Amino acid sequence: MTPETGQIRIARGRGGEVEVDGPVDSFAGDVLRRAGFLFEPSLSGHWIRLPFDMGRGWENEHATWAAEMLAVARYPVRLAPDLHRDTAAATAPTRPARPPAMTAQAPPGRRAAR
Repeated sequence: MTPETGQIRIARGRGGEVEVDGPVDSFAGDVLRRAGFLFEPSLSGHWIRLPFDMGRGWENEHATWAAEMLAVARYPVRLAPDLHRDTAAATAPTRPARPPAMTAQAPPGRRAAR
């Protein structure tokens, strides 16, 4: 296998869909299915892609996961730079922090015992 011809390539197509090109055997196919990729029959074999309209964050997460798992299994894989997982979004909190309590009184049931 040469580096260019034997690579599994995961990239965003012209229509914005995330596609897989290259030699995909049954194990690599199982990894891609586990990552959420669909195998659609086409005239030249299978069109391997992620579902449409799931959002770029979701697509990037699943494409990155697939590339990492294929690389761990020692497949030569190339992930397009625009598909790498966004680390800033992964570390950002999902909702704003709650403001501190604005009362000087003890909550009910916590009054000092006499």
